[in-house]
Amino acid sequence: MRWEERRFVVQGPKLLGEALNAGVVPDAVYLDAAGSNHTCRTLAERARDHGTEVFELAAGVLARASDEVNPQPVAAVVPMVDVPLVSLAEPIPSVLLVCVAVQDPGNAGTVVRSAAASGVGAVIFCAGAVDIFNPKAVRASAGAVFHVPIVAGPGPAEVLGQLGDWGFTRLATVARGGRDYATVDLGSPTALVLGSETHGLPDSLTDRLDGRVTIPMASSSESLNVAMAATILCFEAARRGRADRPGEAGAGPPR
Repeated sequence: MRWEERRFVVQGPKLLGEALNAGVVPDAVYLDAAGSNHTCRTLAERARDHGTEVFELAAGVLARASDEVNPQPVAAVVPMVDVPLVSLAEPIPSVLLVCVAVQDPGNAGTVVRSAAASGVGAVIFCAGAVDIFNPKAVRASAGAVFHVPIVAGPGPAEVLGQLGDWGFTRLATVARGGRDYATVDLGSPTALVLGSETHGLPDSLTDRLDGRVTIPMASSSESLNVAMAATILCFEAARRGRADRPGEAGAGPPR
């Protein structure tokens, strides 16, 4: 239903505020008559000023419709904010993430959150990966879905083939056997490719990859959580971007 309507739900004042701050106009806002506070009502009025319909629901109605353990007093329906893959061709981002078969919505949301915080140019979710507009993924992103370009792409082979045609160096992130991430050249446009939490990247993509990168770990550690690995790599790219531009302490990698 989400993709048929190209709409998804945000729950809570934090996510609604992030949507509004990003210029996203909700289709509708729903307030709990008993539980909504001043912040929720202020956000609802901001949305109303842009033409959004605001509905005040009887106490408990919103909670029954929520999938959260602790239901929020405000929710909204907002339009999808994904961008087409071709939009990344100009200008070419210096670093982007490609999620291949990442299945856990919490991991997916955290990947997006780290990408936005570090200044990564985009996050691509290939066909077969989790829906990034799943409510759990949106919550885990803490609203970052509104602040970094997201592509709901075709299959991974097609995505990686297109990125290769555009000149990206496509680096598979692997638990062991790749080059130490601290020594990998990130100077040219780079696509960091993340596999599934359980099986990693399929062998069928080998000819669509230009190399492998590994985060060294103590021998007792089997692997890093995919979101943690993405975070480390994102901020390594950001650190190098700052080093190339002295005096820009808050800057991430150029887009």
